[in-house]
Amino acid sequence: MQQSRSMRQGVKRVSDADGSPPEKNNGVDGSEAPDNSVPVSEGSAQDQAAPEESTLDGPAPDESANEITTVIPVVPAVPTDTDPSDTEVPAGAAEPTQQFEPVLPAVAPEPLAVDQPSASKKWVKPALIVGGILAVGVLAYGVDVFASSGNTPRGTQVAGIDIGNRSPADAETVLRAELGPRLVEPVTVSADDVESEIVPASAGIDVDWSATLAGVNEQPLNPITRITSFFSSREVPVVSSVDQAALDASMTVVAATSDRAPVEGAVVISGGEASGVSPVVGRALDLPGAAATFVDEWSSGDVVDLPVDDTPVTVTQAGVDRALQDVAQPAVSGEVVVNGRDGKEATIGVDQIGEILTFAPDGSGGLTPQYNTDAAVRILAPQLVSTEVQPKDASITLAGGAPTVVPGVVGDLINWPETVKELPVLLTSTGSRATPAVYGPVPPALTTEGAEALGIKEVIGEYTTGGFEYASGVNIALAASVLNGAIVEPGETFSFNEFTGPRGAAQGYVESGIINNGRPDKAVGGGISQLATTLYNATYFAGMEDVAHTEHSYYISRYPEAREATIFDGAIDLQFRNPSKTGVMIQTITTSSNVTVRIWGTKTVDVESITGSRTSPTSPNTVVLPKGDGCIASSGAPGFTTSDTRVITDHATGAQVSSDTRTVKYDPVPIVKCE
Repeated sequence: MQQSRSMRQGVKRVSDADGSPPEKNNGVDGSEAPDNSVPVSEGSAQDQAAPEESTLDGPAPDESANEITTVIPVVPAVPTDTDPSDTEVPAGAAEPTQQFEPVLPAVAPEPLAVDQPSASKKWVKPALIVGGILAVGVLAYGVDVFASSGNTPRGTQVAGIDIGNRSPADAETVLRAELGPRLVEPVTVSADDVESEIVPASAGIDVDWSATLAGVNEQPLNPITRITSFFSSREVPVVSSVDQAALDASMTVVAATSDRAPVEGAVVISGGEASGVSPVVGRALDLPGAAATFVDEWSSGDVVDLPVDDTPVTVTQAGVDRALQDVAQPAVSGEVVVNGRDGKEATIGVDQIGEILTFAPDGSGGLTPQYNTDAAVRILAPQLVSTEVQPKDASITLAGGAPTVVPGVVGDLINWPETVKELPVLLTSTGSRATPAVYGPVPPALTTEGAEALGIKEVIGEYTTGGFEYASGVNIALAASVLNGAIVEPGETFSFNEFTGPRGAAQGYVESGIINNGRPDKAVGGGISQLATTLYNATYFAGMEDVAHTEHSYYISRYPEAREATIFDGAIDLQFRNPSKTGVMIQTITTSSNVTVRIWGTKTVDVESITGSRTSPTSPNTVVLPKGDGCIASSGAPGFTTSDTRVITDHATGAQVSSDTRTVKYDPVPIVKCE
């Protein structure tokens, strides 16, 4: 019965509710509609009313919907056991002779034939909807373009300042009002972990307003761009004008506080203790990069991070640890001992190791020990000097009136380079830290044989001057005693200042007369010029070569014209060279009134001096000074020009060797009045 019900639900009504045949469905235009009644097979009771359609499972299909037609075959009626009297006969109907119940065959229904709508009809409604939306969008787009025409694009920002959808003039006004003050406000910059401040205007930065606003594009025509501008923003960069010199100067100031020099790994020995210094990488501001970054980001309102470069170190922590463990700590574990003669010894104390042992980068991340042997010798040598025999040069004495050679002494000294060469081994030793001193013979600078070969046997030049005051005599005698016995070997140059050394109060010199700025004055060591003049003339007649000498600024009557010399400690020197093949020796003799200098050697030449006449006289001027120790009165003297010609001839043959003329101009001696 369930199957019959289902089949009945799929069957179209073939009669109206009152049992009358269905009326024909007329079309909308009044024409006769097609007859959709169910055809009846031959032999069926056409006048039998069709059973009324069941509506148990839902309402009847809409008449306007496409109807489904099912053809059901007619099956002969089957008699039932039902009593005819149990069946009620409608009034007016003929009473049937036998009651039948239709039986439907159990056959599978044929597929329902459904009328499908055409493709063009399927897309009509969606097309109309899409078209409406597009029409609305086009209208909105046009309105938006029209409304924003001539304004800056919506969502435009410059340095975080919104200037979107404004006229160009309005946008510039807003930008100047909000961005302009930032030029004079400090901007925090950070170089690694060091912060400082820069005022953009002071750093030579200004806003190029025209170029900045030129970077704001015209209204976009892309609909998507216009739609997204309601929900997003577009940043336009600030275009800055830059005074590069001022900007570089500002970056240099920042670098002065941010830069950090690298700390090299090192080992330090101090006070008898060794310690390591851990390396620290340095930091240097990338000046060009920092300047460019600041120009790009100063307007952001945020901290500007400036780029920095690391300055590497050359010594690693591992290198420090190795040097400390392998060399430095063993070095300070005890003193170093050098054993000399006669049981004497010299020591390098633990607290002195730092003067000898230092470390330098080895270029591979480690440290190389450096041993200062000179410092070691300075510590050790004084402790063992008493065990040495010092060499002594041979000398020439004139005690018997003639030159006599005094033999030299060969020294017996410690060979310190050989002695301390084991220092690196001693300093790292954990056992014995002692080594013997190595002695060896040291000949004198001038041996006995060398002194005898000098040929110093006779006086070859001599000169005497006098007329000095007592204080000058003290200074002359002191300097002469230093010069006495000086030997100048063949080809050697002698320097007065170098040989005598400083001539101050500490050396026993006193204050005496000098010439200062063309007039008489006093100073410690004054009067030494007379000894210089005497020495110059002695070497002049000995045939020595004049290397350097300076005449006095004005003429002093006790000296020969154009053949005299002044001297001043550290400024004006007297120098001569020995041109002969034999050596020469200086002998000085002083009394309270004069000084004599003799040059001993082997005579090979004779010397003649020819003094020229005085020319070009000049008159003195008058100087008036306050009375006191600083004023030395003088009657003055005229100045003039003169010359000296030295003629040298061969002592053996008399042939002329040379002739040299020296012209000298003397200033007038001023008239000094003390008032």
